[in-house]
Amino acid sequence: MAAEARSDGQAYVVYKITYPNGKIYVGQDRTDSANYFGSADSKLIAQDFTREQSRDFSIRKEILWESSTATREELNRKEIELILALKSNDPVVGYNRWPRITAPKQAE
Repeated sequence: MAAEARSDGQAYVVYKITYPNGKIYVGQDRTDSANYFGSADSKLIAQDFTREQSRDFSIRKEILWESSTATREELNRKEIELILALKSNDPVVGYNRWPRITAPKQAE
């Protein structure tokens, strides 16, 4: 079944937020809002910045993918695909905590 275009004229988007320390967060926005900057865990981010650093810093938001015809399932799949591709679920790289990284099995 073909997806229908959204009647509101907006697009579903998957975006990447880059913080001053270089870590990233990948998320989705169903409203295509210029004012939406994700739902990364504030406590995780706060741990990486001193109080002084958090008083003045800039973040960058990039739209990585967008579609006005995708279904929510396609949007969800694309978000996960990009989280995995960019490794933003690796705590060294980013702030996504899902999908969880599984430790590689040790050779016996």
